[in-house]
Amino acid sequence: MASSFAKPLLILSALLLSLLISPSQSATCSSQTLSNNKLYAHCNDLPSLDSYLHYSYDPVQSTLSVAFIAPPAKPNGWIAWAINPTGSGMLGAQSLIAFRNSAGQMTVKTYNITSYAPPIKESKVWFSVKDATAEYSGNVIRLFATLVLPEKANTSLNHVWQVGASVTNGVPDKHDFSPANLNAKGSLDLLSGQSSSGGSSSSSDSRVKRKNIHGILNVVSWGLLFPIGIIIARYLRTFPSADPLWFYLHASCQLSAYVIGVAGWGTGLKLGSESKGFQYTGHRNIGIALFALATVQIFALFLRPQKGHKYRFYWNIYHHGLGYAILVLSIVNVFKGMDILSPAKKWKHAYITVLIALAAIAVLLEAITWVVVMRRKSNKSTKPYDGFSDGQGRQLPLSS
Repeated sequence: MASSFAKPLLILSALLLSLLISPSQSATCSSQTLSNNKLYAHCNDLPSLDSYLHYSYDPVQSTLSVAFIAPPAKPNGWIAWAINPTGSGMLGAQSLIAFRNSAGQMTVKTYNITSYAPPIKESKVWFSVKDATAEYSGNVIRLFATLVLPEKANTSLNHVWQVGASVTNGVPDKHDFSPANLNAKGSLDLLSGQSSSGGSSSSSDSRVKRKNIHGILNVVSWGLLFPIGIIIARYLRTFPSADPLWFYLHASCQLSAYVIGVAGWGTGLKLGSESKGFQYTGHRNIGIALFALATVQIFALFLRPQKGHKYRFYWNIYHHGLGYAILVLSIVNVFKGMDILSPAKKWKHAYITVLIALAAIAVLLEAITWVVVMRRKSNKSTKPYDGFSDGQGRQLPLSS
């Protein structure tokens, strides 16, 4: 039984690991044809958010012509490209944001990002904008602009790009904070055309790896081992031949889930302490609640009354109720974590498929269990009347 659960679990763990780490895209910007028929000196396949940047720089006029191409997070979303003259991230970014206005037409507005707190406000930026237009087709927004940079501006710039899912009352809403969003930054040499990604630094790579490890640990523990342990306890103990094997399998499964889950919880706390300005409150609070409830559940095993004890009935109610509460919170939090990490959709579909398979197994075992239990009850109810009757409603002794 243990090996039958272990093999698919190992396969699924490897699958989740490979899915969470997406392969890099092949270069495509050089083959793109732009609708404005303008030729740009350089083009870059940006390393995140399926984005591309075409640009030309005129050092005499200090003008920078750009074409930024990216799919918005949702059809009614927005895309943004920005220069940050004071840093390498979001704060201080001088942004061009393209989206559909209330009249349904594409527009481009400028924003000086000075705070993480929404909403952002349209404002003047570090550079002047000669012209800026945008178009939407094929689920992609194309932003075209010609910028006039300040005199003696450094030709090596930090740039940031981003995509969002929605616009409310003409104001772009907050974007996601997945690794792809957080790594959408880099440096750009306007003269040579060379660029580097902010997500390629060792510190950023380390953080992404730790996020992936955090996700995998929690999917395996709370999202898989814990439900499997519950299935083992609920259905195997129905069969006398599985006693006490079912208990050892259940205890081993839940204890392993707890140990792995605590490791995942610890990495989550570490990541949270390193995040400045980014708080996933719901995911964090459910994680803390899961750790507390699971700890109580584990230590309650030491207080389990013996079979037949008058308090065993109440202990069972507590143990089962708390277990099912942890199960629900676990699955909810796994999906919240996936929304934060934003892996490829097939990963989420793979986990949903596994949950459906476990649910189908549980339904099948539930049906089998009810049949077994009902047959036992039927046998017990008829057993006192087995034997011969004297015809007067009185059972005769089995032996004289």
